[in-house]
Amino acid sequence: MNKLNFLDWLTLILVIVGALNWGLIGFFSFDLVAFIFGAMTLVSKIIYILVGLSALYLLFVLPKLSKK
Repeated sequence: MNKLNFLDWLTLILVIVGALNWGLIGFFSFDLVAFIFGAMTLVSKIIYILVGLSALYLLFVLPKLSKK
């Protein structure tokens, strides 16, 4: 069985953070990332991009991990 490496864990955490942020937006119209870093500042854009890239990474990696 393959173990998760650092990149796998990092992307998993980022996707969970992104999902929680979307839950807050859906339930309470509260964007936590924008609240902490400002609405569409450079830092918040980088976070949104990293969450999206993490989701793409996990789409390709997790199925391979689950087969072993």
